Amino acid sequence: MSTETDLRPTPAKDAPPAPPARGRRPFRLPRANYPAGIGAFVWLVIVIVPLYILVASTLQSRQEYLDNGPLSLPDSISFDSYRQVLEGDFPRYLLNTLIVTASCSALVLTLAVTVSYSIVRTRSRLSQRAFQLFLLGLAIPSQAVIIPIYLIITELSLYDTLLAIILPTAAFSLPVSVLILVGTMRDISEELYESMALDGARSVRVLFQLVIPMSRAGISTAGVFSALSAWNGFLFPLILTQSRETRVLTLGLYDFVGEFRVDIPALLAAVVLSIVPIFTAYLFARRQLINGLMGVGGK
Repeated sequence: MSTETDLRPTPAKDAPPAPPARGRRPFRLPRANYPAGIGAFVWLVIVIVPLYILVASTLQSRQEYLDNGPLSLPDSISFDSYRQVLEGDFPRYLLNTLIVTASCSALVLTLAVTVSYSIVRTRSRLSQRAFQLFLLGLAIPSQAVIIPIYLIITELSLYDTLLAIILPTAAFSLPVSVLILVGTMRDISEELYESMALDGARSVRVLFQLVIPMSRAGISTAGVFSALSAWNGFLFPLILTQSRETRVLTLGLYDFVGEFRVDIPALLAAVVLSIVPIFTAYLFARRQLINGLMGVGGK
C-alpha cells in the first residue's frame, strides 16, 4: 500500500507573520484648524489695514483725505504728494541718511569683527573683562548719557556735523554686534584653527581666510542691525545737529508738520519713500539675519 507525501513546506512555528501587502494609502484631507485660520485672518487684518491706510493716503490730495477719512478709497489716484516730497529737501535728507548709515555700518563691522576675534581667540582675563564691558553697554540706554555725549561732541567741535551722529550711533550698536559675532565665531571648529596654525598662518591670515568667510551670517546680522539703528535714529540727530544741511530723514518729516496744519498725505509719502531703501536691503539680507540671530547663543 503506497502513501502520498505532502511536499508543501510547512511554516515554522516561531516565524514572524508575513508583512501585509503594500498598497497605496488612501488620501485623507487634513483636518481643518478653524482657530488657527481665524487667528491668521485676524493677524492679516492687523498687518494689512495700516499698510492700506499708509499707501491709500499718499494717493489722494490733502483736502480729499480730510473730507473722506483715512479708510476711504481715493476718488482719483494722484501722485502730487510724492512730487511735493521729491521737489523739496527730501533728496538731501536721504543722502545724509545714506552717508550716516553706510559710515556707521562700516565702522561697527570693522571694530566688531576684530574685537570679537580677539575675545574668542585670546584666553586671557583681559579679553574676558573686555567682553563683559561690552555686555554692560547693553544695559545703558542712550537717553541716560545724552548730556555727556553732547558735552563731548561740543568739546570736539563736531556739533552740527554728520560725524556727530555717526560716532554715538556706532558706539551704541557695538555691544549687540560684538555679542552676535562672538557667538558666531565660537561655533567655528577648533580643528580648523589648528589646521591653519599648522600651515603657518598668522592671526591676520586666519581672520581673513577662515573667520570672516565662516562668519558671514553673523556679519550680515550685525550690519543689518547697525544699519537699522542708524537709519531710524532720532535722538542723536535731534540733539547733536541743528541746520538743514545736516538733517536726516527722521527729522525731515517735521517739514510737513506746521504749527496749525499737518499735510498728512505728503507726510506719509515721505514715510513710504524713506522705508523703501532699508526694506530692500532687509529683503536681500533676511536669510543671513535669521541665521546670525540663531547663532547668538554660541557654544
